Formats: sequence, C-alpha cells, structure tokens
Amino acid sequence: MPKLKTKSAVKKRFSATGTGKLKRNFAKKRHCLFCKTQKMKRQARGTTLVSSVDVQIVKQFLPYL
Repeated sequence: MPKLKTKSAVKKRFSATGTGKLKRNFAKKRHCLFCKTQKMKRQARGTTLVSSVDVQIVKQFLPYL
C-alpha cells in the first residue's frame, strides 16, 4: 500500500487531545477586532472540540493522527 498524504492546511489547524478527540481554534479573531463585540471576542478565546458531524471529514485529511 502507498503512503497517504496528510493535508498541510489541516495539520496546521487541528490537533488531537489525549483521549483522541480533535480540537480546533475559534475563527474571526485575526483582524478588525474593533468592530466585534467584547462578548464574541471573549467567547472565542482558547480552543474547542470539533463537532461530531465534522470529525469524520477532518480525519480523512489526517490519516496518521
């Protein structure tokens, strides 16, 4: 069997937790922060888990995770 390639964009954006779940960063925190509400910026701190619907899609691009 040939080796499978990992999608470069996906390996930069997702990582695994200790139990094997996928975690991601929040979107829309890079620029134009003055026009976003304080509540949105506060809730978008840190990381969160990938939704169960999207896990299967992301794992296709990360075959060795």
